[in-house]
This record gives sequence, structure tokens and C-alpha cells, in this order.
Amino acid sequence: MSKFESNVQYTKYLVNREIAKRFLAGENLNEVIEDIAETIIPGPKPITRCCIYKERHIIGDRVKIAIEPLKEGENVIRIIRSACDECPVDRFVVTEACRGCLAHKCHEVCPRNAITIVNHRAYINQELCIECGRCHDVCPFGAISDVLRPCLCSCGAKAIVIDEDKKAYIDDEKCTHCGACVYNCPFGAIVDKSYVVEMLDLIKKSENNSKYKVYAIVAPAISSQFTEAKIEQVINGIEKIGFFHVVEVALGADIVSCHEAKEFAETIEERKWMTTSCCPAFVKYIEKNYPDLMSHVSGTVSPMIAIARTIRNLEPNCKIVFIGPCTAKKMEINEEDLKGDVDLVITFEELRAVFDAMEIDLTKCEETSLDNASYYGRLFARSGGVSEAVKQANINLGINADIQPVKCNGLDEVVKTLKIASFGRLNGNLIEGMACKCGCIGGAASISHGPKDMSEVDKYGKLSKEENSVQATRIFDLDNIDLERKYKILQNKEEK
Repeated sequence: MSKFESNVQYTKYLVNREIAKRFLAGENLNEVIEDIAETIIPGPKPITRCCIYKERHIIGDRVKIAIEPLKEGENVIRIIRSACDECPVDRFVVTEACRGCLAHKCHEVCPRNAITIVNHRAYINQELCIECGRCHDVCPFGAISDVLRPCLCSCGAKAIVIDEDKKAYIDDEKCTHCGACVYNCPFGAIVDKSYVVEMLDLIKKSENNSKYKVYAIVAPAISSQFTEAKIEQVINGIEKIGFFHVVEVALGADIVSCHEAKEFAETIEERKWMTTSCCPAFVKYIEKNYPDLMSHVSGTVSPMIAIARTIRNLEPNCKIVFIGPCTAKKMEINEEDLKGDVDLVITFEELRAVFDAMEIDLTKCEETSLDNASYYGRLFARSGGVSEAVKQANINLGINADIQPVKCNGLDEVVKTLKIASFGRLNGNLIEGMACKCGCIGGAASISHGPKDMSEVDKYGKLSKEENSVQATRIFDLDNIDLERKYKILQNKEEK
């Protein structure tokens, strides 16, 4: 449990670990759902719920979400209704500030007649209340309090809705798949679809990478995770799972920063301002809420896609698995123009479960070097790092455009900044959009979250042998060498 921030995260881990163990043992997962639930909840006393039977039922629902394939276009963020305990909080409550006024606007505006006046004071019948908030909005004294559920508070896109049974559901038309609700639900009732089984199956069917090679591309935010071991040991641990090789997505970030620096210089006069494009939840928020502003979004693909396409150019028949902290990446790979670039996405939480299911002790692993990307490419993992990288690439490419960044640290800041931009009052010309607080290191599926992790990213960046993004990407200009040598250069297996 010491590896995790909460019991919710620990429960997700236990489910993924048990699924991985059973799959690796050759068991039919559909036939052992109840057995998995009993293994995790042995009883006789419940851990948090009213009884072990409800707890086991919820675990069973978790397992089903993990092992059942999603339908085309289905949201990777799911709500387990059996676990949504209706957050027993009366959202709207009349406080002592009620003056028993003559107008009774709260009573008049209620669509369900849930408000009555007793002894000149308003009272809310919680059985009838549908939490519409109209009474709260019209009270002249502000006497009706509004206590939001954690899922509602956390969703900057306002995609969480409460139904008439007082259970949460997700409005897919608004959802950006950022996973903030997943991280913040105290009952663990909101989960992201796990791809542990699909990943292990992909590796198994490769027959030790003889039929096809399976690459792991790893987000730079990994530097703030698995802190019990060196980053080089973590990379070796990932290879022990069965991957042919591990490549830094930070190298894709180097490619992206160079592209975005060029794109900025070539289009800023016409556009007036531009946004970054590395965060899929940020881009999805613009697409769904400010479609008229999509012309300002960088046309450069995300670092994940950039490095995946680079690898596929070298190894067309390979399979690629992205490993990172981001739930939105699970949806990004299914975008129509990106399908086939990345085969699967798993999270750091899921990776931890696989390590333990396979009994891979990171502290005992050998050290495998991972030193392809630049300091600036690795900074993409934290808030402010993307705009720093683009500014640096702008200088090193000799462009010297006047870049004035506006950094959005989390979806709340994104919402405010885009509103200002839509009115033509943006104080800058490059919006760095990060849906998660602190950037990718604050991703919903990170094992640990918080500002402390930003220093880990900076430390990791300083280990780089490449001074800047232009230097790191120079290998892609070597068009006159054969693919095998270019591949070796990508892996730092010979001098560049």
C-alpha cells in the first residue's frame, strides 16, 4: 500500500495485478471473475462497504470493464454504477442565513416542488430535490449552500451529470477524457478502461518478438514515478515484460518542438496566436467548446504520434505500446487520422501492476541506458516545459520569432484562457495547454502526483547527452544511410 496515494488507487492496482497474473497463467478471465473478487476481498469483514458481497460485486464490475473490449467510439472513462454510492451529501441545503423573506423565490422556481416554507423558513425535501440549483441562483441572501461532489468539482469540462437516481454519468459530448474525475472520485466509482490484457496478449503473440517486434514508447513523466529505482532500472524492467526495445517519447517531443517552432514562425502573422497540440484533452476541449478556434491549434501531431511514426518508418510491421500517465491517450490513438500509429496505451498504474504480477523487482534490475532525447524534450512532462522547448527550438533553428507564451496549468486555467482568447484579449501569442495540474506528471493515471515531481523531471532532463531539441533530432536528417544504421543511431548503439 505504501506505493500508492489512496485505497482507491490500490484497489485498481490489485485488480490489474490479479488479471495479469491470471492471464499469464493461461486462465480464462471470463470464468474467474468471481474468484478474482474473492481473492481481493477475502472477508469475513468488509473493508469499506456495508458487506463483502457488495465489495465483491464492485470488484467483479471492475474486472469486466478491464477485460471486455470497448465498442467503436466508446468512452474509455467509465462509471461503475454499483460503486457510485450517491455521495451521501445533500448538495443544496438551506442555511441559517435564510431570512424567511416574503418573495419565496426559491419555492417559486423549484421545478419539483421540493421546497416548502415552514415558520417563515425554507426547507428542501432531499427526496424530491434533483439538484438543478435554481433555488441557489435566485436566493437574494445566498442562504442556500452548494456542496459539490468531488467528481463535479474536478471536471473542468462540466461533463459529469447527476441523474434522477442521484448517480453520476458522463456526458460524452463534453468529456475530454482527461481522467480528473477518475483520480478524484473517493469511492473509485469512475475508472479508465485497462489495457493490461491486450498488452500482454500482444507481446505473447509476437513469440518473443520473432513474428513482429513490440516497442514500448515511454512518456518522460516516468521520471517522477517508480522512485524506488533508477530510471535505467525501470527501463530494463519494461524490457523484461517482453518488449523488444524501449524508446523515449521525449524524442518525439524534440521533433514536435522543432515543428511547432517552424509552424509558429510561418503562420503567426495570419493566426495572431497559436496553441500547442501535445495534450489530447486540451485539444479535445477546444474542439468541443470552441470549434471556431481550432484553426489556432498547432497542426503538429503529439510527441507520442511523432515518435511512433518515426519507429514505423524504420520498422513497418512492428507493434507499439505507449506507456504514460494519461487516460486521454487511450482515446487519442483511435482518432480517425491517427489510427494505426500506436496499437495500445497503458498507464503507469497498469505498468506497476504488471511488474508485480511478473515479480519484476526494479531495484534488482540491471541498468539500461535511455539517453536519446534532449533536456528540453524531457521537459514536456511538466507544466511550462512545452513552451520552453518551443522557444529553445526557435532560437537553435535560427528563426528568432517573438514567442510570448501563455501557460495553462490544468483545465481550469485552459477554460479561462480560451475565453479570453475568444474575445481577442489574449496577452501572448502561444498558448501552452495542459489539462492536468502540473502537466503530464499530474496525469490521472500517475502513481504519484504533485509539484514535488517537477524537480524529478528537471533532474531527469539534466541527465541528457543532447543539449537541445535540434541536436537530438539531427539523426532524422541522415537520409543517405541505410535503415539498420539509422535504427541503431535511434537506440544510441553507435556514435552519432
